[in-house]
Amino acid sequence: MSEGNVIPRSYQEWKECIMVRCQINLTREFVTRRLGELRNPNELSTREFVRKYGQDYTDQVIGWFAAADAELAPRNGTPLN
Repeated sequence: MSEGNVIPRSYQEWKECIMVRCQINLTREFVTRRLGELRNPNELSTREFVRKYGQDYTDQVIGWFAAADAELAPRNGTPLN
């Protein structure tokens, strides 16, 4: 992902954005919480996200969180690298 491109377009770019640029550990707790929020259309942060980025991109981000969740499952909650 280039410096000028702040919207990730792939799972790898998304992970880099979360983990490197935002310095957030992708832990099972964080991923589970964000999935719950993003899957809840009544959640204020979700409505704002959809308004800003659109439903298609929101669905893509949900997919990336689901992929991270699947990666974390066999790791017993150890953060992703």
